Amino acid sequence: SLQPEDETLDEAIAELSSEEHEKLMVSGAVRTDLILSAEIMAIALGEVAEESIWLQASILFVVAVAITIGVYGMVGLIVKMDDIGLHMAGKENGVSQAIGRFLVQGMPKLLTALSTVGTAAMLWVGGQIIVHGFGIHPAEFLGLYEGALAWVADAAMSGVAGLAIGAVIVLVHHIFAKRKAH
Repeated sequence: SLQPEDETLDEAIAELSSEEHEKLMVSGAVRTDLILSAEIMAIALGEVAEESIWLQASILFVVAVAITIGVYGMVGLIVKMDDIGLHMAGKENGVSQAIGRFLVQGMPKLLTALSTVGTAAMLWVGGQIIVHGFGIHPAEFLGLYEGALAWVADAAMSGVAGLAIGAVIVLVHHIFAKRKAH
């Protein structure tokens, strides 16, 4: 007879093993990576804007290679963590089984947390790029020009700006998607 823990593990194994789940994880990771990579490149370009075009190109090339290796490496590791967990759960060693079960059962929670943190980061950084691109420093509206409180205020207001801009984009996307469906 299967114990509740075994049923949960079996259900997790079935879900994580599905081809649809794998495609969904990879497509979401790639989409997030493209957005974050664009944001990182925009930040890097802003930092070297006063340099010569050749130095800008060189720095952006190094940044692009580094973020591609770093981000896709992490994405690849995260996507394969469930497979590593499944492999370890099948071992005879009790410690390996426990670690494997932990990985298999923990991956959905980790992916949910990463999704939430990633979305918040994209809204914050995207809002910051747009707001600062217009030469606006939100904390200055509160009379804050430097220090930790100014940074927190600036980050919070940039996040709100990113959320507002993102909401408009989602609304427009849904309007066009409905029109296209009819």
